[in-house]
Amino acid sequence: MRFNHNYLKYKELIGENGLIKHLGFLAIMAFLFAARFTFAAPPVLGLPIHCQIGVDCYIQNFMDHDRGLGWRDYACGSLSYDGHNGTDFGVVDLVTMKTGVNVLAASAGTVIAIRDGEPDISVRQRGRNSLAGKNAGNSVRISHSDGWETQYGHMKRGSIAVRANQKVKSGTVLGQVGLSGNTEFPHIDFTVRHLGRPVDPFAPDSQNCGVSEKTLWEPALAKTLTYRPTGLLIAGFSPVLPTRERVDTGDYSAATLALDSSSIVFWVVMFGLQKEDVLELRLSNINGQVLSGSRKTVDSNKAMAFAFVGKRRDGDVWLTGIYTGRVILNRGAHVVIDEGRSVAVY
Repeated sequence: MRFNHNYLKYKELIGENGLIKHLGFLAIMAFLFAARFTFAAPPVLGLPIHCQIGVDCYIQNFMDHDRGLGWRDYACGSLSYDGHNGTDFGVVDLVTMKTGVNVLAASAGTVIAIRDGEPDISVRQRGRNSLAGKNAGNSVRISHSDGWETQYGHMKRGSIAVRANQKVKSGTVLGQVGLSGNTEFPHIDFTVRHLGRPVDPFAPDSQNCGVSEKTLWEPALAKTLTYRPTGLLIAGFSPVLPTRERVDTGDYSAATLALDSSSIVFWVVMFGLQKEDVLELRLSNINGQVLSGSRKTVDSNKAMAFAFVGKRRDGDVWLTGIYTGRVILNRGAHVVIDEGRSVAVY
């Protein structure tokens, strides 16, 4: 009876001949459709980290758009890894991390989950078996409208500044960049999901790779987040044979070297090297004479690369003055990087 009753009302509304008698019915349906479309709109995202991209932070990895065992970022480049669902915003070293770099809510919403207490230790030291499924380390998840979520992973232990069920605005400080969970460098793994499915904020409608004009980023911000497939992160000098670990901890950040240093070594940390790139490093003295140099062809794609050249002291002391280092990266006929650094020796 209920079915027949509703059916009769429906017939009464549209008429026996199928013609609309009440235009208000169409208006209501149009309103409901428009409302659904509005509610389904994704959040507009701000930068989830308080830094200047390309100056004191950078994007290390993008979401993987390859459906197989390989990987491709949204621009068809190699800045990703197999199965990566987020965007990695990294800081240049542990020194920067320890000074405190804030993680920010990318859009207004409600905090639905937090985790804190995980140590800030590289997984190379900690071991993956000890993670116990806590790959994201210290993290925050925020719910936005219509099934949209953002997640902020690998945050610093003890830095979480929000609580579950707290409402936040875009730009609210959630905590700080850390080294917790399944990671080897300090960064934030920023992940966007809709109804549980990962979405690339750089190419939300793309199933494959290729630069898209449509993004989830705020329009002004999107213009600054230009794709950089390769770059020089940091460079400097050391008086001894350098290691990447000591570079990360800032042991070679001094602007000067002593006259009796056993060596002068020029080192660089780079990202996005590609197979067949040609990497050149040069160390020159105060007169511009090349003391040491190297030229090597890159044998495979490298998300991160650490390289150096140096010279041992021959005499009693080094000449007083400014020594320079230069890094040049050639990709085919193009010079991708050509930058220099200097150090005072006295």
